[in-house]
Amino acid sequence: MTQDLTAGSHYWMPFTPNRDFQLHPKLVIGAKDQYYTDAAGRRILDGLSGLYTSPAGHGRESIADAVSRQLRELDFVPGFLRAHPKVYELTQRLTAMLPAALNHAFYVNSGSEAIDTAMKLCLAYHRARGEASRTLFVSRERAYHGVNLGGIALGGLAGNRRVYTGALPHVFHMRHTALPENRFTPGQPKHGAELADDLLRLVQLHGAENIAACFVEPIAGSTGVLPPPVGYLDRLREICTAHGILLVFDEVICGFGRTGKAFAAQTFGVTPDVMTLAKAITNGALPMAAVAVNDRIRDTIFQAAPDGAIEFYHGYTWSSHPVCCAAALAAFDIYEGESLFARGEALAPYFQQQLFTLADLPVVTDVRGFSMLGGIDLKPSGAPGSRGYEVQKKLFDRGLHLKNTGDAITLAPQLIFTREQVDEMIAVLRTVLQECKV
Repeated sequence: MTQDLTAGSHYWMPFTPNRDFQLHPKLVIGAKDQYYTDAAGRRILDGLSGLYTSPAGHGRESIADAVSRQLRELDFVPGFLRAHPKVYELTQRLTAMLPAALNHAFYVNSGSEAIDTAMKLCLAYHRARGEASRTLFVSRERAYHGVNLGGIALGGLAGNRRVYTGALPHVFHMRHTALPENRFTPGQPKHGAELADDLLRLVQLHGAENIAACFVEPIAGSTGVLPPPVGYLDRLREICTAHGILLVFDEVICGFGRTGKAFAAQTFGVTPDVMTLAKAITNGALPMAAVAVNDRIRDTIFQAAPDGAIEFYHGYTWSSHPVCCAAALAAFDIYEGESLFARGEALAPYFQQQLFTLADLPVVTDVRGFSMLGGIDLKPSGAPGSRGYEVQKKLFDRGLHLKNTGDAITLAPQLIFTREQVDEMIAVLRTVLQECKV
């Protein structure tokens, strides 16, 4: 049955070697709590929270019930010129979670859309305050900011950029913080805070009057988890404030309890001007994302528009979809009712301790981690990324779902994991990595 479904398929899979997948398909037919079920009926431990999307686990009945009720009550109303009560309730609850300064939310459908929306908001803000020359953006090597053209421009993963370079907006990249001296360092590394001064060098080269915003993931996620060096984010905040540059945190991966607090901005004590968030906003049940901004940005854009005029020419058909809002509200009920962020924070030390026990394996060249995120670098074998790709396939076959980016393996266990499931995950990893020839 599996081969009948996939052989010669017309389905074009995202971020997948499609031809190889058809030879070795990995089909998932069910999910409940911490486990997927594959086509053979085996349980697969979800060590990635879906795709950083499902910290409360799978198959949550309360979310399904909320979605079902909403579909019967109000299945769709456009976000243009119309609204519905749940979007106001959601915004009230979301802004109560966010850092206090971020109290306005614009809804979109994915992290990629959130990034492009944030870029447009930054441009609109500077134009509204009379500094339309600020059109340049700064990001970081090894960054991932989604796959729309703006996000690809900001991104620092070469494979995502190569085909599209000539069509991208103007973005300049700071160096990444994966320094050799930071290898095998738990938590925030001690070295690399000075790399934030790359932003100052770009200010001196291009002029602050031409730079709109600096985009960073507080913890770079998809590249293989790079926690920020101690003082790094504080220094970026200082430089941005001094030069009128907006600081944007991409919390699509590390938001909603992944770092112990609701958002990494709160964990690290640094508040951005703009924040993008997605994935776990609905516990992965439905596509939704948001861009949060402070009063200054929202009020400046609003006040620049004539009375009765559209303030921000942007939006999507599915923005603030009522069914997605219902799913998000139900997810928030779970996060709050089960103290899920605190639960993840309590488990994090054990997870990190067990993660670093893999450092002794010959194939492992680095281990990194912060709270409920972890990254493992593997010694390459053959073409770049081949080792990582083969390892993630073997992990699935042994009952563990994880992700590779090149030769890095990323872990993001659900916040409902137990110590026993951490042990299960690490044991499967150890078995598979021990089999790697070096």
